[in-house]
Amino acid sequence: MATASAAGLRIDDATVIHDSDRIAVRLLPSDVLARVAYEVHQAGTEFEVEVARRLAETGSPVGILDPRVEPRVHLRDGFAVTLWSYYESLPSGIAPPVYAQALLRLHAGMRQVEIVAPHFTDRVAGARLLLGDRVRTPELRDADRELLSKTIESLTPSITNRGADEQLLHGEPHPGNVLHTQMGPLFVDLGTCCRGPVEFDIAHAPEGISEHYPAANEDLLMECRILMLAMITTWRWDRNDQLPNGRQLATEWLSQMRTALDRYGLDASP
Repeated sequence: MATASAAGLRIDDATVIHDSDRIAVRLLPSDVLARVAYEVHQAGTEFEVEVARRLAETGSPVGILDPRVEPRVHLRDGFAVTLWSYYESLPSGIAPPVYAQALLRLHAGMRQVEIVAPHFTDRVAGARLLLGDRVRTPELRDADRELLSKTIESLTPSITNRGADEQLLHGEPHPGNVLHTQMGPLFVDLGTCCRGPVEFDIAHAPEGISEHYPAANEDLLMECRILMLAMITTWRWDRNDQLPNGRQLATEWLSQMRTALDRYGLDASP
């Protein structure tokens, strides 16, 4: 509230609407969304602001920074705060064709943006390091740890060796990072942007989306989807993970990963 007030906005009330690795707060009556992270994450927050600013210039379907405030990271009391436009969400879900069209538009806009971004394999490497750190993942069973490790170790080179075209990606365009607004779907949480094949992004979306995304390579998409499951399952076993119901989700995703490995005849068993 103090940060937004110092930026010239009238703020009388604050409501937390999301509490995970970052906190999202709706500030009234100016109706601005404040995203709050620890100051140690300043570099990543600045990257997100720059990506959002450039994508907005291309007309991409993304949530924008509040136009009444300078587009930057505000540092206060050990926290990094960014101020965004607040969007009312529609109650219904996003139909697969509409979701796919929005993702196509996002990727088209991202191809116009020149920015240094990590490769998707850098994010995979982070998951591998977590699997090798038993202090940070004390509750993960040995058999599951080995299965996750072997899945990541086998699929990562298989995906990269295909030589598919790569570009800037959202990194995690799952439904939790897509707002259903009166202006259509808007992608948010752009700090996960990375470079890689579009199939890596499509893998995070609901399964029906790929049917409406032209030229998606189904074999590559299958591998990316299993790799994605291995990664997000691993993150949920981090003892510092703050996602609500994280352990329950990890169990469900691990089961989905096993099913997919069996369905496609991929051998990653310990």
